[in-house]
Amino acid sequence: MASPVVVILAAGKGTRMRSELPKLAHPICGRAMIGWTVATARAAGAQTIVVVDAPGAPLGSHLDADVRVVIQERPLGTGDAVRAALGEIAGADTVAVLTGDTPLLRAASLTGLLAAHAAAGAAATVLTAILDQPGAYGRVVRDAAGEVVRVVEAKAAGDATDAELAIQEVNSGIFAFAGAALGDALARIDNANAQGEFYLPDVLAVLRGDGARVGAHRLADPVEMWGVNDRIQLAAVTRVAQARILEQLMAAGATIVNPAMTTADVGVTVAPDVQIEPGCCLLGATSVAAGAVIGPHTTLIDATVGEGARVVHSHVNGAVLEGRVSVGPFASLRPGTVLRAGAKAGTFVEIKNADVGPGSKVPHLSYIGDADIGADVNLGAATITANYDARTRRKARTTIGARVKTSVDTTLVAPVRLGEGAFTAAGSVIGQDVPPGALAGSPGVARSAQRNVDGYLDRDNDAKVRG
Repeated sequence: MASPVVVILAAGKGTRMRSELPKLAHPICGRAMIGWTVATARAAGAQTIVVVDAPGAPLGSHLDADVRVVIQERPLGTGDAVRAALGEIAGADTVAVLTGDTPLLRAASLTGLLAAHAAAGAAATVLTAILDQPGAYGRVVRDAAGEVVRVVEAKAAGDATDAELAIQEVNSGIFAFAGAALGDALARIDNANAQGEFYLPDVLAVLRGDGARVGAHRLADPVEMWGVNDRIQLAAVTRVAQARILEQLMAAGATIVNPAMTTADVGVTVAPDVQIEPGCCLLGATSVAAGAVIGPHTTLIDATVGEGARVVHSHVNGAVLEGRVSVGPFASLRPGTVLRAGAKAGTFVEIKNADVGPGSKVPHLSYIGDADIGADVNLGAATITANYDARTRRKARTTIGARVKTSVDTTLVAPVRLGEGAFTAAGSVIGQDVPPGALAGSPGVARSAQRNVDGYLDRDNDAKVRG
């Protein structure tokens, strides 16, 4: 079977979405709605994909460069939309027409439609489904022999009779056509209907009138033809897409403790023997290596997590975590962060654009930004890199050598370098380089004189009584 040309109808305004964003640009599990239909077409073997867009091409930024875009200048119906694409599909043996707002269609269903179309030698084949409540879907009308005669629209009063509205077999809006027959038939349909539009399904009656074969291929799962016209339907479709993604991850060997409390985007990869605890969101291009434990209540965005890492109750965005890393709880790792093997970012730690060396620890209550940290470093609680100079409006880096230990409440004023094995005293502000093995503190290693007030507790209690 030759590779089909796929035309995706995507010029609808989507006014019921109540959104400035074009309907087909709304994301579903990390991919624009139109992207799901394009991915299905690719998986079904399409070499040429044509998207029929509205004037202004609002979907252009959501499409790959090799997807061809044509414009339907006026909203005159699905038949007119396919007419707009005729210049891109000339000479194609088979043309499949999909709708951009049915993102749940599986590639296997599309290839099944194309195979049935080819086997029957049909001029057109419509993908259908049986629905208990057909609603506004177009009804598939058959003759006494069971052959498809036409599709009658049900959206507007006057297009379908009561008997036709009682039909439960509906048109999904997805078709396969013999390319040579499609253009000629489109030229002969009219808009004499309640909506004043050129309906693509009217091509079927034209082809039947020419004596050509019109076939039908039935969907096994009608969920695949669910359309999206408002936010409620968007949420329903997203639930199905999300369930499919999680099922794929679990089938590949991941443990998802509570799928109902887990979110994963379509671009996420998870290795076998990963455990994902409840309340986790894995988004973007996140990848998680074998043996890692994520969560509970962790968000990973475009994150890379190495083997055996543990990330609990934390937010990780654009960071790389190597093997056996420990993160959280309540850590925030921002873009540019790298935690080398065995490193730790502990409770209430924020790290940004910093490389934390193997085995190094930032255990708690610290901010590390724009820093390079060597191996086996221990940064005490409330260690802060003061990396921004308000006078120059520039950020500078802090460099911390291997085996450095900072005491609690140390502020490192960048640019500054701490040599290997250096120490800082508690409560210090370090603004000058520290030699290897040295102890640095401010205002000098020796603290200012300590004053003890004897009897303070008794004096305080007497004051309370007098008050």
